[in-house]
Amino acid sequence: MQQSQLVSQMDKASLSGDVEGPTNTKAPDDAAPKSQPYTPPKSPSTPSKSTSKTSPLSPTATGDLFPETLPGWDGYIDWEGQPDLKAAANRLLAAGTFSAPPEFQLVPLPTTNPVLKSPRWAEYHAALRTPWLRAVPARSWATVVQEKAADMIHLLEFPYNGETPAHAILDTPTPGLTETRHHFVRNHGGIPSIAPAAWFVDIDGLVHTPAARLTLAQLQACAPAESRTVTIQCSGTRRREQIEVYPGDGDEEINAPWGEGAIGTAVWTGVSLKRVLKALCGGVAPGGAHVELTGADTYFKKRTVQNYVVSVPYSKVRAHEVLLAWAMNGEPLPAAHGAPVRVVVFGYIGARSVKWLRRIRVLPAPSVAPVQRTEYLYYGPQAGKQNTLYSNGIVIQEMPVSSAIMAPVQKAVVVHDGAIDVAGWAYSGGSRWVERVDVSPDGGFTWYEVPPAQLSVKRQHTWRMWRMRVPCEAEGWVELCVRCWDNALNTQPTYVRSAWNWDLHVTSSAHRVKVYSVNTSRELTRRRLKVLEERGEKLEPVTRPLEFELESLEEWRNATEVLGPGGVVEVRDVDMVVT
Repeated sequence: MQQSQLVSQMDKASLSGDVEGPTNTKAPDDAAPKSQPYTPPKSPSTPSKSTSKTSPLSPTATGDLFPETLPGWDGYIDWEGQPDLKAAANRLLAAGTFSAPPEFQLVPLPTTNPVLKSPRWAEYHAALRTPWLRAVPARSWATVVQEKAADMIHLLEFPYNGETPAHAILDTPTPGLTETRHHFVRNHGGIPSIAPAAWFVDIDGLVHTPAARLTLAQLQACAPAESRTVTIQCSGTRRREQIEVYPGDGDEEINAPWGEGAIGTAVWTGVSLKRVLKALCGGVAPGGAHVELTGADTYFKKRTVQNYVVSVPYSKVRAHEVLLAWAMNGEPLPAAHGAPVRVVVFGYIGARSVKWLRRIRVLPAPSVAPVQRTEYLYYGPQAGKQNTLYSNGIVIQEMPVSSAIMAPVQKAVVVHDGAIDVAGWAYSGGSRWVERVDVSPDGGFTWYEVPPAQLSVKRQHTWRMWRMRVPCEAEGWVELCVRCWDNALNTQPTYVRSAWNWDLHVTSSAHRVKVYSVNTSRELTRRRLKVLEERGEKLEPVTRPLEFELESLEEWRNATEVLGPGGVVEVRDVDMVVT
């Protein structure tokens, strides 16, 4: 039975009451515009994983209304290649009732780990009435538990968003490289499980010779493999700082409240996409200006379903800054990071580095797929819920210059001798690199340059780790601050309010950390610390009151009695003045 007949049967069954719940025939929110700059050729047909001639309303033996598309591709449905099937799924989603996204900006963040849960995403999967889709959230979490470190900061359980803890950025077996188990993860859907032997990619569009079903072995043989050290950064890095100043769009999937750990650097091994297009497709045909990348993950948005699709300019590919990678830090890619093959786009936001690569298509213009067209947009300072349009946002591609303090942490008590040990990272996107890092102990009034010897090696496309002892005479609450400069002399806005935008992307302002300074170069401070040590008491938490008298009556009198006029001893008294 043809797919259109199956979907027609599905519609008829829904009208006759054979489907649970109502059917809404309203067009999906991501319906294509009436005119598009380019209509790509249909992708090569791919056999369905299920060989039974059943419709979505005639489930397979396993009860699947929407069977997986390919054998060996667990968790994959080709929604973009099966528009009728996609439309049928969207009708089910339009008819459903789903939980509201969690509120996390107007109330304190939970102290749990995972920090947030979004039942709406699991409910979307369940709404498609397919057992394997319903099992995706639990299966994805099991993959996370197996592959990621136990101390990851699990910001969002599903789709999985995991942040690298500070120690795993500063203290690594290979300085400057993030261990795979600690590398941050920003997924947009469930985690597919694709057998390397079953994997292939289709390449079409504006190329001289389309390549269908290019296998992993063919990919690895078509051009010399290369290993590149590349930093990938989520556009939401340090989003929490924007939220604390002014909340913004929570987003349906949630704009996760990332801290400073939504960034990582790894050695990626694969082949340049430029060389693949040249070797296997005869190069790009005239008019080819952008490359569309499709992942195998299923992505839901505004009650519609889709595959994850974005694009990058061909100029980026031509510069050999787009890698098709099959290994990470010398080992095969883990499933959570896009196995068997993912894209790594140097210097761009992590959202363009598509995982679980399925299709490559060369276009004359940027993709009009929803993720590329409607998400990862940078809005103006007065844009908000009342007036945002996709067309008035700037598409975010290259990451701007940015930096962060990873030690000490926010609200730490720091005991020092007049200088505080501070450490962190600094990064600039595109093809730029960091040249200088400045640190301030007083919120940005006084700046000290990090000595060049205290910066890690300078490379394109990677961060620089830094550390220094920052002079700090003051005691009590002080605000440490870091900014950096790249080779184009770009630097960071001084305050986070200057970087605020409605979608809370790209927190590029100077990073600030408030710490409680205890300076042991001061005599009174040394005496107090000695008393605490003798009594077996701790300075932290600094807010806990001391359980002993701060000074004796005699000590108080000695401190407050002063020699007055005529040699008369007087007690210092705020109410006594000379008249």
